[in-house]
Amino acid sequence: MTKEDKRPTKGGATGCSGSRSRAKRRSEAEEGAPPRAKKTRQGVKNPRSRERPHIPRSITGSDDPDFSSILLHQVVGAQCPNYSATDEQVNALLAAMAGMKPRDEIEGMLCGQLIATHQAAMECYRRAAISKQTFEGWRESLNQANKLCRTYAALAETLDRHRGKGQQRIQSSTSTSTPVDRRLSVLSRPASGVIKNWRTKAVQREKLPTNRATRCGARTRSGKPCRSPVVRGKRRCRMHGGAAGSGAPIGNTNALRHGHYTAEAIARRRQVSELIRMARATLADIEQRR
Repeated sequence: MTKEDKRPTKGGATGCSGSRSRAKRRSEAEEGAPPRAKKTRQGVKNPRSRERPHIPRSITGSDDPDFSSILLHQVVGAQCPNYSATDEQVNALLAAMAGMKPRDEIEGMLCGQLIATHQAAMECYRRAAISKQTFEGWRESLNQANKLCRTYAALAETLDRHRGKGQQRIQSSTSTSTPVDRRLSVLSRPASGVIKNWRTKAVQREKLPTNRATRCGARTRSGKPCRSPVVRGKRRCRMHGGAAGSGAPIGNTNALRHGHYTAEAIARRRQVSELIRMARATLADIEQRR
């Protein structure tokens, strides 16, 4: 046997080729030897993966554990950016979300945004209440808190609208009422001075003395007459010369400059003009008699 024959083969046996090893394995299989077990590929387990705690649907509105876990992490991170929340804070957040009773994923996200907005608004109020806070910081904190409160109200309205509790308006494009029905509806309206309260009953409202008072009637900037009541004993309201002490007294000379347009000067000029006309008429009559 040469050195080449003693070279180890792929199967691990010493031989010139692998034909004998294959024939030997075939013979062993025919004699009843147990077959070699097949190697199966096993899944590699991720060492970072761990079993997540079960989060009920009543808190996040979803049965998906990944969605619920991410949503709770976002809500906690909005309150504590470094995830240093205590057990009391986490329990309070869970109680708040459970109290809102989200029914689906959209309501769950809206509830989380409501909690985060409330936390941000309270933080702005806390910063505005600092004893040594500057005026600019106090004003900016209150402005941001005001904006966050409006955002909170808008989110709450959106949540109610999504749940079907928003204000609904029903408009009819076609009218099937007849002229007789329209006349009956006009006749069934309450009389003047009667306001019908649909929740309780009709309420009778008497006209007050202010409603019976005479109106001012002065022309306003919009071109319409003033509807304010007049001052007692005068013809105008308190804003158009009817207030006590308003208006210049008779014969006032405080604003007199030259007196050319006073009532006395105008009457005097009229008398002089009348005398001149009479003199001219007399002269014309004399000229005609000559």
